[in-house]
Amino acid sequence: MNKALVVILAAVLLDAIGIGLIFPILPALLRDVEHRGDITSVLGIILALYAACQFLFSPALGVLSDRYGRRPVLLVSLAGAAVDYLVMAFAPQLWILVVGRAIAGITGANMAVATAYITDISTPAERARRFGLFHAMFGIGFVVGPALGGALGDLWVRAPFLAAAAFNAVNFALALFVLPETHARRREARFDLDALNPFKPLRWALTFKSLVPLMAINTIMGLVGTMYGTVWAMYCEDRFAWNRYTIGLSLGAFGVFHAGAQAFLTGPVVARLGDRRSLLLGMACELVALVALALTSQGWILFALGPMFALGGIGMPALQSLTTTQIGPEQQGQLQGVLASLASLAAVFGPLFFSQAYAALRPHDPGLIWIVGAGVYLLALPMMWGLRGQAGRSATA
Repeated sequence: MNKALVVILAAVLLDAIGIGLIFPILPALLRDVEHRGDITSVLGIILALYAACQFLFSPALGVLSDRYGRRPVLLVSLAGAAVDYLVMAFAPQLWILVVGRAIAGITGANMAVATAYITDISTPAERARRFGLFHAMFGIGFVVGPALGGALGDLWVRAPFLAAAAFNAVNFALALFVLPETHARRREARFDLDALNPFKPLRWALTFKSLVPLMAINTIMGLVGTMYGTVWAMYCEDRFAWNRYTIGLSLGAFGVFHAGAQAFLTGPVVARLGDRRSLLLGMACELVALVALALTSQGWILFALGPMFALGGIGMPALQSLTTTQIGPEQQGQLQGVLASLASLAAVFGPLFFSQAYAALRPHDPGLIWIVGAGVYLLALPMMWGLRGQAGRSATA
């Protein structure tokens, strides 16, 4: 395997572990800081703020990586993340935690640079499989991260933040000493404040008609994806009375199946079905899993649904592969920044919407939140019709 690919995937893995550490304990940490029982609204606001910062900075980091290279942008963001997690570990008040999550959102925008890096070192035929590996690293990160975060959180609710800082420090060292540059710095490059405008790259992307349905589907999938991090922990507490360790294990199991499917199934499935049909297959599997999750009353069924959710994970790498074929190599960083920004924009509204919806549905039936998610997911299906003509070109590539 390509050395540069191994290094960037390792960096993505460590980054995902750092993010996953926080999910099982965030509700408990907010209760510790806020000293009140119902933190549903506060949790939604904090998750939305994190995503808003990613929306604002993902395009900027993508554009800056096109101009100055991928490596320096990654280094700055990773160093900032390590310091930020240390600050949050000892935050005595809610406002410090809120500011810390905002900074974490800014540094977390580096995933746009990582996906552009993978595009740099991959041929069009390799991209679906390698994007599958990229998402698999996230899946593995969400195996290790939540399980470790839940275990550490039971010892001390702030311990996962110290562990996240350590993982980001290792990530920084890896990028500093091992990661090669794949995108040459442009000689005419200069800092331009206009690059910080998150709406300029979006306007640029909208000029490509073939990108419009792809970006819409990306946004809807990102919106539904925020539902898991927003309500999973509260749902498991309410429905099954699980502790933080068990919640972490359930998220870890989710990650095991996701990682396995994206690492080993994405390439063969896309090679056989093409990007568009693979995307349809992934969407159908996730819809079935959401409906089944809404109807369950036994905790073990969440673990049994892991393979179905994993097959749903094939859809996003196929979508990314299809999207990259619409843009030339010199603008891949900008494109990935736009896609990351759209996903972050969805994640601004997703936690706000799903947290409020869960608060309203909780007294009646907590499982109804998954039906709401399935309904949102169905909005992407009409947009698939516009992709028919692109499927052949993608498969040929």
